[in-house]
Amino acid sequence: QVQLVESGGGLVQAGVSLRLSCAASGRTFSNYAMGWFRQAPGKEREFVAAISWNGGSTVYADSVKGRFTISRDNAENMVNLQMNSLKPEDTAVYYCAARYFLLVRDSGQYNYWGQGTQVTVSS
Repeated sequence: QVQLVESGGGLVQAGVSLRLSCAASGRTFSNYAMGWFRQAPGKEREFVAAISWNGGSTVYADSVKGRFTISRDNAENMVNLQMNSLKPEDTAVYYCAARYFLLVRDSGQYNYWGQGTQVTVSS
């Protein structure tokens, strides 16, 4: 089992930055690819970003590319999502997720999920 706890959400104005963190515990963190997903009210959960087990590869949704940066610290069992130039359409509950080894975009292939953290961006 892998336990994931997100933090760092909040209410911010458009244009500012916010940093989300996800603390992992349980099995060997460095064996897992990590992803960030989000779900806005009335919408399906969507992929935001993902990072490989060693941090060597990252992928982003087109909607956040150039604004968001995913990173990880395997020594601290943490994965972060730096969100810059936030827009109202970024408003959602953000979830981190883990899957063994391989990096993918498909939420259905992630085995472990956090409880989510709310990000609200006002215009």
